[in-house]
Amino acid sequence: MTTRTVFITGASSGIGAASARLFAERGWNVAATMRSPEKPTGLDASDKVALLRLDVTDPTSIREAVAAAIGRFGSVDVVVNNAGFAAVGPFEASTADQVQRQFATNVFGLMDVTRAWLPHFRGRKAGVFVNIASVGGRVAFPLYSLYHSTKWAVEGFTESLQYELAPLGIRVKIIEPGPIKTDFYDRSALPVSSPGLTAYDDYVARVTPRMTGAGHSGASAESVARVIHRAATDGSRKLRYTANSAAVLAVRRLLPDALFSAVVRRIFGG
Repeated sequence: MTTRTVFITGASSGIGAASARLFAERGWNVAATMRSPEKPTGLDASDKVALLRLDVTDPTSIREAVAAAIGRFGSVDVVVNNAGFAAVGPFEASTADQVQRQFATNVFGLMDVTRAWLPHFRGRKAGVFVNIASVGGRVAFPLYSLYHSTKWAVEGFTESLQYELAPLGIRVKIIEPGPIKTDFYDRSALPVSSPGLTAYDDYVARVTPRMTGAGHSGASAESVARVIHRAATDGSRKLRYTANSAAVLAVRRLLPDALFSAVVRRIFGG
């Protein structure tokens, strides 16, 4: 039986690293990509695991990583678009550069990686894209307006893409993690603030501890990795997979907008 291969972006930590370990444990070849593969990641290169340099905001880097993965393993069966981060803070405090950076990584980078792999999947008449969105791609919370806008974009992009790729034998999946115990709320977060803009200070002080607390008490990255593996291997046309987010999404579906907004304000001190 031919060994299958997965290509994972943002594999240096968190969900990406946990996914790389899980796929490797289950016998897959793994192309684990990250911006700085020379730094310690907890992943060890081996015959089945390649640590490749990839910055999703750099088209040349994407092309080189795709070529390196194919050169190393011959073909790739699954692409996990995981790289991303959150800009956190009041929208008014954000700069145009911060907005561009948020979209360049979470949306345009994901699209560019997808585009780079499409010829390979078309040639094989098979392949699976697993795009990591978020519960924040369907439900919004305070201070994450930039992040939410990117994840809602990923949801729409992926849902539409499934139709045009289905006749080519290519499947597309969305993973919607809820709060997860990773560095998402720390190292992977970009604080947004503006010197002299103090109107939001009290609100930020009330909301921030509750947001970070939700993350620190969330599920493990390994639990999301298991959902990613299931989405990659179940052979179905199922589009969306929850990961510690089913309850929130169910409540959002059941409650009218005004009531759900009131619940969010109560929880986060708005």
